[in-house]
Amino acid sequence: MGRAVIAPSGEQIEIAAGVQRAVVVSVGGGLRSYSVGGRELVDGYGADQMCSSGRGQVLIPWPNRLQDGSYEFDGRRHQLSLNEPERRNAIHGLVRWVAWTATKRDPHRVVMEHVLHPQPGYPFSLRLSIEYALSNRGLKVRTRATNVGKVPCPYGSGAHPYLTLGTATIDRLMLRVPGRTVLRADKRGLPIGTQSVSGTEFDFQRPKQIGSTMLDHAFSDLERDKNGLARVELRDPDQGRQVSLWVDARYPYLMLFTGDHLPDVRRRSLAVEPMTCPPNAFRTGNALIRLEPGSSFTSTWGITAGPGKPRTSVGPRHDSGAR
Repeated sequence: MGRAVIAPSGEQIEIAAGVQRAVVVSVGGGLRSYSVGGRELVDGYGADQMCSSGRGQVLIPWPNRLQDGSYEFDGRRHQLSLNEPERRNAIHGLVRWVAWTATKRDPHRVVMEHVLHPQPGYPFSLRLSIEYALSNRGLKVRTRATNVGKVPCPYGSGAHPYLTLGTATIDRLMLRVPGRTVLRADKRGLPIGTQSVSGTEFDFQRPKQIGSTMLDHAFSDLERDKNGLARVELRDPDQGRQVSLWVDARYPYLMLFTGDHLPDVRRRSLAVEPMTCPPNAFRTGNALIRLEPGSSFTSTWGITAGPGKPRTSVGPRHDSGAR
């Protein structure tokens, strides 16, 4: 009998609606691919590959970096493992490499769940649920965290998709970012202050070519539409193709990353990362969510195709997730 081989990213769950296809994986519960009409909008990875550079991963219970992996919460000090040792940081949470379970499946959607049990550095209990759903409005990703422990816990959430329009590099693409403020960071990638984007190379409030701009920056003070949504738009002026990533009001921060120092994604695609809090929030407390026992927090983001594909307008359902 042949030996069974398990894919590096675990079970592959495909969902589809019309010309849209997406694949969600059980390792980390992340998004491996998303395409519309056969064109990839997410720079993913193969079913026979291990995820690299954070592509499509879920960032819970904190996104981005935590200085020295240490923080204090309710008078107790906690120490996490440093999984970015060269910068002495803990990065992107605790669920990127754990097994998630598909608890609900329909042709167009899947719900992935995981229970994060207490462990050194994070002695708290979270029940996590992520719904990936396709419709004529595009891809919608709804994340819900519930504190199933007996004590309050700190919480933050993020996601790490890389957007692509199939070009060799992103340099000639037009980018619009709704952020009016950018976070300045030190050599360890930790915030050291904020500044207005006006008059800087990071001012993409009106669409402009990315050019040689290197991005590894968090943006805040997001401009939102009447539905409370903020959108990052990436457009190919030659082909007329466009992709946008939107976030609801539960995501006040967006991290943009051109991956210049990562060979597998270097300026080939643009990471647009929804974040409920800025980097180092466990340590600074900035926008940190405090989840009381039994309470939940729900946040929603999504991706839509632009001209050249069926136009989509997105408006997330308003749900009752509370801090």
